Amino acid sequence: MSLPRRVLIGMAAATLALSATACGSSGSKASAGSGTSGGGGSTTVKLMVGGLDKQIYLPAMLTQRLGYFQAAGLNVQLSDEPAGVDAENQMLAGNVDGVVGFYDHNIDLQAKGKQTESVVQLLQAPGEVEMVRTDEAGQIKSAADFKGRHLGVTGLGSSTNFLTKALAVHAGVPVNQITSIPVEAGPTFIAAMQHHQIDAGMTTEPTITALIQKHLAQPLIDMRTAQGARQALGGTYPSSCLYLRTDWVSAHKDTVQKLVTAFVKTLKWINTHSAAEIAGKMPTAYYSGVGLDAYVKALQNEKGMYSPDGLMPADGPKTVLNVLSSFSPDVKGHQVDLSKTYTNAFVQQAGQ
Repeated sequence: MSLPRRVLIGMAAATLALSATACGSSGSKASAGSGTSGGGGSTTVKLMVGGLDKQIYLPAMLTQRLGYFQAAGLNVQLSDEPAGVDAENQMLAGNVDGVVGFYDHNIDLQAKGKQTESVVQLLQAPGEVEMVRTDEAGQIKSAADFKGRHLGVTGLGSSTNFLTKALAVHAGVPVNQITSIPVEAGPTFIAAMQHHQIDAGMTTEPTITALIQKHLAQPLIDMRTAQGARQALGGTYPSSCLYLRTDWVSAHKDTVQKLVTAFVKTLKWINTHSAAEIAGKMPTAYYSGVGLDAYVKALQNEKGMYSPDGLMPADGPKTVLNVLSSFSPDVKGHQVDLSKTYTNAFVQQAGQ
């Protein structure tokens, strides 16, 4: 079946070239009927990313470009879905095997009776910034001024929507007094600012830099660092991760271990290389809108958001649960077993 707004990106075995691929159910070759075997006996895994060109999800493409998936015997097909909630839905429908998206979806889904789990944590901070339109900066000086405003998010039910509502409630503004407008990221987010469809909105790099360069918006609440997230949200807020359905993890442990080991190698590579070296590995299209120099500068400023080891921060799950419980009727008052929303077991094994 075809997927909305997807750009399918496959890894060619020898060249790491980008290629279009079709969508369908896949998984480890160890599972009869659900897996496909690639060339040389490799296992095909389909991962959907909530915005491949976003720096918060950079480890997905970087792992591909470094050849770590291929070295592990995996043919990982990365597909692009600008709104994380849509990526989540594609995984639940069985169209892809896993999602590179925000950890908070696992808590939200468990509260709704669906069991998924993060298997490797890629970011230890959201990497998000609430941007206020330049001509509204004098009127919107904090989240307390969100009342009656149109606020841009990647999608309804997305992590940016979760965080926007949490910031509003924390500032004393009920969620029914703000209007969330789904505008994705990149050109569509920028256009929404330019045409005054939104007064403020939450986005990531390189969209942040593009908005500043065009004098369309300026930062209001900055959560690109762990310190900024703690100040805005009251604690460590782990975000980007690889998460999968728990039943899929149980049925494909060897494949999951290979995926996690590849990602852990990438996180170590990020922490031992400069922003310029990292940018040099990315497709040029990822920074064509802002320019390489601006892309590198933005990456350097937020490089600390990447996890050094892939482990879940000890206080992270509780912070995320508190944030979601502050505004979401789907989570507030529901029993959530945080220990089932993530596992460190594969990361620990990768380090041995």
